[in-house]
Amino acid sequence: MQTLFDIQKDLMQSLAPTVKRGLADQINWDDRLIGIKGSRGVGKTTFLLNYAKSIANKKKCLYVDLNDFYFSTQSIISLADEFVKTGGDTLLLDQVYKYPNWSQELRHCYDNYPDLHVVFTGSPVMRLKEENPLLHGFAKVYSLEGFSFREYLNNASGNNFRPFTLKEIVEDHQTIASEITQRVKPLAYFADYLRHGFYPYFLDSGADYVTLVKTINLVLEVEVSSLEQIDIRCLPKLRRLLYIIAAQAPFQPNVSKLSAVIETSRATVMKYLLYLKHARLIHLLYPVGDTVGKPAHIFLQNPNLMYLCSYGGVNREALYKTFFFNQLGYRNKVERGAVGDFCVDEDRCFTVGTQSRAPRDSNTIEAHEMIERGQGNTIPLWLFGFLY
Repeated sequence: MQTLFDIQKDLMQSLAPTVKRGLADQINWDDRLIGIKGSRGVGKTTFLLNYAKSIANKKKCLYVDLNDFYFSTQSIISLADEFVKTGGDTLLLDQVYKYPNWSQELRHCYDNYPDLHVVFTGSPVMRLKEENPLLHGFAKVYSLEGFSFREYLNNASGNNFRPFTLKEIVEDHQTIASEITQRVKPLAYFADYLRHGFYPYFLDSGADYVTLVKTINLVLEVEVSSLEQIDIRCLPKLRRLLYIIAAQAPFQPNVSKLSAVIETSRATVMKYLLYLKHARLIHLLYPVGDTVGKPAHIFLQNPNLMYLCSYGGVNREALYKTFFFNQLGYRNKVERGAVGDFCVDEDRCFTVGTQSRAPRDSNTIEAHEMIERGQGNTIPLWLFGFLY
């Protein structure tokens, strides 16, 4: 076990200064079993290490990567047993989905070590609440998203703006925007965020495009294939489907055409779309009240992904709509309504961008991309990046 402590020490010493994620203030760290799900590349490991660093003088904490060779001969249970007996109280388990029988062993730890707090990270493909009765009701599960525009802007400009609720933004956007723009020019940072600000790669070497491509391939090859139990021989078709989506999104899907292009059945295409959604590579926009049929539109999950296939340039209107869906989709219900581009929480209609042809009425809220401050029902698009 001492080797694990040495590894943790080295990792914490090499940890570069980073942005405090808003999720850290939302978690009840007193809970005994906490799960943090997030897509590959959004910073789950850094999140755990920052938490370990923050409590280092208060608790005996150990961070371990469950992909470590230590677990070739040892189990989570044996680690927890030794850790508790030597005075440990906070165990941070990274990449838990790579460990067989992880849910059974976490439940054992919960039942048998009442003074032990366990925080674990996993893939969004792990649907804990829906499919894991062993942990349902015991694990408090949170989602770590990529950087919001607010988090990116705070890091880039040295500010510390707080998040706002959608209600606050809709009802008081003029005051909020005025306070922010007195201290910084958000639009000076917005284009860079749309290109590379969602993933934390911008904090490092800047090789974000190459790293992102590698990350997506790992998501498909490791997380989707193993957790969804897909035959490895089917991965080229799944990858091709993602490429088609990336090149056209957002678009209204023709499932028959998609099935013909990737040479598989319509039913398989629908399954693949759900796999990509669960892996947080795409968003599926359904009509209001319908979440089981064919989606009305397919979006990429975040605007950074739109640059993967942008050899001829990114469609700005599509980029802005992808940003809006991404930022609101984290905590709000986003659907395709009869009015506007999006219906949010079943009671607010939005159009995005200046060129939107979506039908609208006097109650439709316009998210305008190139204004610092809005008026009435017209709100700056960048401000919707302050929701988390």
